[in-house]
Amino acid sequence: MKIFVTGAGALLGQGIIKSLRQSTLECTLIAADPNPLSAGLYWADRAYRLPLADDPGFGDRIHQLLDGERPDLVLVGTDVELPWFAAQRLRLEALFHTHILVSDPRVVAIADDKLETARFFESVGLPHPASAASEDAAAVAALVEAVGFPLIVKPRIGARSVGVSLVRDTRQLAQALEGRQGLVVQQCAGEADQEYTASVLYFDGAVRASIVMRRDLRDGNTYRAYTGDYPELNAQVRLLGEALKPHGPANFQFRTAADGTPRVFEINARFSGTTPLRAMAGFNEVEMCVRKLLDGTPIFQPPIRSGVILRHLDEMFVSQDRIDAVQ
Repeated sequence: MKIFVTGAGALLGQGIIKSLRQSTLECTLIAADPNPLSAGLYWADRAYRLPLADDPGFGDRIHQLLDGERPDLVLVGTDVELPWFAAQRLRLEALFHTHILVSDPRVVAIADDKLETARFFESVGLPHPASAASEDAAAVAALVEAVGFPLIVKPRIGARSVGVSLVRDTRQLAQALEGRQGLVVQQCAGEADQEYTASVLYFDGAVRASIVMRRDLRDGNTYRAYTGDYPELNAQVRLLGEALKPHGPANFQFRTAADGTPRVFEINARFSGTTPLRAMAGFNEVEMCVRKLLDGTPIFQPPIRSGVILRHLDEMFVSQDRIDAVQ
């Protein structure tokens, strides 16, 4: 089989590639990224350059590569590419006789916007942090009255905790909002030592497998993950997946309240940066999705190894001739 992965310079794309390399799949791996100095390009069998997702030539380049390589499956490795692939999925699949693993535009849009995420869970009656658009002064005031401080102020569209503020009083709230647009003000979901990242795989109208890991963050990314069964939280996460109905993977990030209720503050309608960590715990979601889409192999809940995953930096040397060969 031949698998095409975008975003070889992103944590997500590299995690997908790592998971493929950890799997028992025998595949030709093709990677692409705008930057020829992206490490993931050099873990693949063939590597290509792509324009940025907002470049007018992005679609033409994708067409060119899919036509030339004819991969069996395309895995999207950056958030910014998801809306384009979601909109084009059915047309690309028919044109190039491939599979594009991406959710529909509705799911991608809900996951892309933190306020829409909260509104979605409210609409289906599932727990979430109380939230208000920063531009709606009355709603923000009502939020303060209802839940008090501390509150979280963050961009509606963003990642890795960039631009996120914890505010403890009205003065700090005003400072966090001053001169900024496109923010959401949210109830603090819980304590930092009760933060979790979870994944579901949804196919054929049901969640087929799930995993929950407690985590410690550094610079907005998981650097320690605590694996185990977490049966009650897994049951809640499956309810989240059943409500969202992604195509394949979805990632939920949440903290638990004092009563143990998970309050989801972020959805990723895709694999996530912790995907290779899950593979180490026995939950190789990339492999399960590949086998489901290409071989029709049913997905069953795998047993999860119990332990701690420690994340660390690594290095690699790439010769100049390999860099020059990326077209």
